[in-house]
Amino acid sequence: MALPPHIMALSKVQRLYDACDVVFSSPPVAPTLGDITWLQNILDGVEAADVGIDDGEKPTSSSSDDDLLLPAPAFTRITYVHIHQCDDFSIGVFCFPAGATLPLHDHPEMVVLSKLLYGSVRVRSYDWVAAPPDNSPSPPRRRKRGLARVVAADVVRRAPCPASVLFPRSGGNLHAFTAVTPCAILDVLTPPYSEDHGRPSTYFTDVPVPSLPGFAVLEETDLPEGFTVAGAPYLGPQLTVDTEDDDDDDDSYDDELLV
Repeated sequence: MALPPHIMALSKVQRLYDACDVVFSSPPVAPTLGDITWLQNILDGVEAADVGIDDGEKPTSSSSDDDLLLPAPAFTRITYVHIHQCDDFSIGVFCFPAGATLPLHDHPEMVVLSKLLYGSVRVRSYDWVAAPPDNSPSPPRRRKRGLARVVAADVVRRAPCPASVLFPRSGGNLHAFTAVTPCAILDVLTPPYSEDHGRPSTYFTDVPVPSLPGFAVLEETDLPEGFTVAGAPYLGPQLTVDTEDDDDDDDSYDDELLV
């Protein structure tokens, strides 16, 4: 089906935002499979230049000599490019230098859509067999620990590849990334992480179970000492956002962010 000219004239990141706003900013209803497929198709069409990043490959139709782009070689450590965040969803890009690792972490009660924009990344992911009980707000807080099923055992993804999706209880909700080459991952999270709403980012160690091939015991752990994620400005096309879509974060991020 041909899209109207005014829709086709929108930037790809604007189309992504508008679609997320339609799917995720309604009353709390789980997105349908059709909704997810629609968003995956939009993500599949996004390239690095569309979000203000020069991946060093040949110029695309989305870029021009006048564009100001973040050069991929400038990312000497894991860097997050914040595009948008509101109560319902967030959009941003993680940029990795070769060899960098984002430790094993979860996405509590969240749907995450991801698109590898360039490069290659090694993925290790799990789903809980039975999710650990919610932590008590009163001390002493018990750390999460439980049996998890392997979804991806050091699988290497290479761009271009289709956008992926994970759900609260399937698809690899707990995952770790290691950059094989310099790479970037465009993420859409719904709802976004929120300590206040019981959706913190928790990190884990994994220990295989020799008697149960394809399973591992995951145990909550502290973030590796000294691990930080740098912030970088978004230089892509300006977004026009819904005036009722309260943007929790402006476009400036601290130079150092704890993930």
